[in-house]
Amino acid sequence: MIGSAKLAEFQESGFLVVRRFLVDDALRQLQTELDRYIAEVVPELPGTAAFYHDPESPRTLKQLQHMANDAFFDDVRHQPRWVQLAQTLLQEPANAQEPEWFNKPAGTDHPTPAHQDNYYFCLEPPNALTIWVALDPVDPGNGCLRYLPGSHRRGIRDHDSTTVLGFSQGINDYGDADRERETAITLEPGDAVIHHCELVHRADANRSASRERRAFAIVFRGDSCRRNESAYQRYQESLKRQHQKFDVD
Repeated sequence: MIGSAKLAEFQESGFLVVRRFLVDDALRQLQTELDRYIAEVVPELPGTAAFYHDPESPRTLKQLQHMANDAFFDDVRHQPRWVQLAQTLLQEPANAQEPEWFNKPAGTDHPTPAHQDNYYFCLEPPNALTIWVALDPVDPGNGCLRYLPGSHRRGIRDHDSTTVLGFSQGINDYGDADRERETAITLEPGDAVIHHCELVHRADANRSASRERRAFAIVFRGDSCRRNESAYQRYQESLKRQHQKFDVD
């Protein structure tokens, strides 16, 4: 799917855009199954698996986790198109984690704080990535991803607790100099962007009046990865405190 030049680009910058990763029947099927899951499964999920910008408003659903409890989404994460891309970029066999769904509902004040995924994952070595597939046109107007190129090669930055449910930790000294170096990622439905687990990234709120910003993502971890259990436990304790603050069951 990708050659040596694209692999080198990913290794240097920490991210890679793959246009038309999903098209036609594959994209339509994914969208149909997501509609089914949201309509039939989500109403029965606990608050730790379905996050809302406003819990009293179903249209503000913003994030779904633990989707492998559904047969279709459990199968997706093992499909060769996804696995082969991940393994090519990680340069080793890799294991897919549970799929996730993200949205920035139109007109909601829901920015994603600057963070590094491996602050949550606590993996050593940090050989993991996320394949993030756009389901809507994505651009700066509706809260596109913004990456800090090359930041995955500089280690984990200091994080503190945030007030954003679903992103409990954010970089505490992310400033103007960082923002000047960002790359905004513009995508069409079916395009994928892949980012390294230690790449710094964030997203603005969706300020548009009517456009959603939906995406489907799967994390892959290289076989060499091992979790630092003490660091992970500290993160879990922080996450539990955040859920208690938001009264999430």
